[in-house]
Amino acid sequence: MINAVVEITMKMVPKMLSPLVKDWAPKAFIVSFKLETDPDIIISRARNALEVYQHQVVVANILESIKSFVIIVTKDSETKLLLSEEEVAKGMVIEEKIVDDLQSRHTAFICDKN
Repeated sequence: MINAVVEITMKMVPKMLSPLVKDWAPKAFIVSFKLETDPDIIISRARNALEVYQHQVVVANILESIKSFVIIVTKDSETKLLLSEEEVAKGMVIEEKIVDDLQSRHTAFICDKN
């Protein structure tokens, strides 16, 4: 067995969501993602992001259930998306439900703007 040391160096980078919403694409439908380890704070963190950045949607998930459960958070709603055991057995992934949900929200966003 080979003993190897892996070293990762991380650097802080600027948050890009604020200039995206305010300067680059102020009329766009913007989605951000929030990953937390504590289920008790995920909604408040997602709502805080919506308030700070003034965008439309946060896809919030918890590390423990990252592949099977998310909460779609908007300023007016929280929608839980969960894969059933049957869906998992069929090979479905949570991203399919996320895309379907966001597609319908985007369509509604576009219709409201016209």
